Amino acid sequence: MNMWAASGHKRRTMRSSGPGIVALGACVLAGCAGAPPPPAAPAVVPTSAHTLGSGDVVEIKVYREPDLTGVYRVSDSGVIDFPLIGEVALLAKRPQAVENDIRSRLADGFLVNPKVTVFLKERNSKKVYVLGQVNKPGTFNYEAGMTVIQAVTYAGGFTNLASRNNVQLTRVISGREERFRVPVGDIGQGTARNIELQPGDIIFVPEAIF
Repeated sequence: MNMWAASGHKRRTMRSSGPGIVALGACVLAGCAGAPPPPAAPAVVPTSAHTLGSGDVVEIKVYREPDLTGVYRVSDSGVIDFPLIGEVALLAKRPQAVENDIRSRLADGFLVNPKVTVFLKERNSKKVYVLGQVNKPGTFNYEAGMTVIQAVTYAGGFTNLASRNNVQLTRVISGREERFRVPVGDIGQGTARNIELQPGDIIFVPEAIF
């Protein structure tokens, strides 16, 4: 039995980027002749791609306040301990939101019109996983706008045994794992749309059956 079918999850074919995933109908999956491809969904970068998480490293600068400027690692509970104001929550926040939080708290009795900037120096909280018939399988830091082609490239490219048009992408959607077939070979040839990844995506490259 096919391990993807045995999982009980739906199997779909991805045709476009971002969370707006288009699935072919049962007739198309069965190979019925004359079935037109679905319209392409717009490429949308998920909001979560730009938020901070546990393990991320940020640099926080307060203009003309060197004692308040430093590099911080987000704790497992999603916070940092910042001078003067104590714990600052960063989990699931964008850097700009953290800037506004620190700025308003410093302005509340500590500094006059403080200027705060927050930079993401190291992304550790969001990963993608590339497994199977690639030269360097492993875990890779997610980058905003990262595509399936980039992920396979980071993994050293396909091995000679790879089934390039039957790559499986596992993604959590609304709390449920969904699996999709991605024609990466066609994407590389420019005959199919590239797929934009989300944090936590798992790419599995099966072995070709000769």
